[in-house]
Amino acid sequence: MFRKTLLTTIAAATFATGAIAGAAKKDIVDTAASAGSFETLVAAVQAAGLVDTLKGDGPFTVFAPTDAAFAALPEGTVETLLKPENKDQLAAILTYHVVPGKVMSTDLTDDMEATTVQGEAVTIDLDNGVMVEEATVVSADIETSNGVIHVIDKVILPEGNS
Repeated sequence: MFRKTLLTTIAAATFATGAIAGAAKKDIVDTAASAGSFETLVAAVQAAGLVDTLKGDGPFTVFAPTDAAFAALPEGTVETLLKPENKDQLAAILTYHVVPGKVMSTDLTDDMEATTVQGEAVTIDLDNGVMVEEATVVSADIETSNGVIHVIDKVILPEGNS
């Protein structure tokens, strides 16, 4: 009886461990791709050659514009940026949405500045909700295996691309 109980316990523990391992968090790119509302962002990350970077160890904090945010850009902007000859400009815009390190919403302070991977700083404003530059954070603290995603409602542009 003891042996049967022990074997049942070991088998249950083995299956539970496998289930937990299978439920491990996805990286930033896979999380965005599976969400269904970041198709444009994922396509842009691919076109800019940033997939491997954003699948890397990190940690990274990504301010992720939704498909609707990209759709709100002037007509033809996304299509132009996705062209191979505009890869550097696209990469600059996308890396302006990424901060090294894992910055959770509880780490934010009003009017703080965070230097982006692109090199320029973004300003965080907490006066009317959470704002990153002129974009509103609509969903925060989506943890991934290599960082965190904060969903924003606008594409933010570095100074040279406004």
